[in-house]
Formats: sequence, C-alpha cells, structure tokens
Amino acid sequence: MKVNEIREMNAQERRQKLVELQEALFNLRFQHESGQLENPSKIKATKRDIARIQTIMREAALNPNPTSEA
Repeated sequence: MKVNEIREMNAQERRQKLVELQEALFNLRFQHESGQLENPSKIKATKRDIARIQTIMREAALNPNPTSEA
C-alpha cells in the first residue's frame, strides 16, 4: 500500500483498513507458526502497512487543518 493511497482515504477508511491489516497480521502469524505460510515476507509487508497507516493517522491528529503546499 502506497502512502498516497492512505492519504487519500478519510479517517474512517483508515481505521477500517488498520483493523483489516491487524486481523491479517494475526492470521499470517498463526499460519507461520503452524507451518502453512508459504511467503513469510507477507508478515513484514503487513507490519509496514500498519505502521504507515498509524503514522499518517498520527500526523492527522497533530495537524487537523493541513495547508495545501502547492
């Protein structure tokens, strides 16, 4: 997931996507421990997507009225 895609989402969509990714991470970890995960790099990619969303959510909380930099 790209940063621009996340920035285009509204706050509710970001929260929903965060919940989905956290559930996906849980499932990936479960599959990894049971030996069913074929591509362990999916765990790392999912963690990064979660961190990106959390970072952008934090930026939005700190700066509720962003100015356009055009």
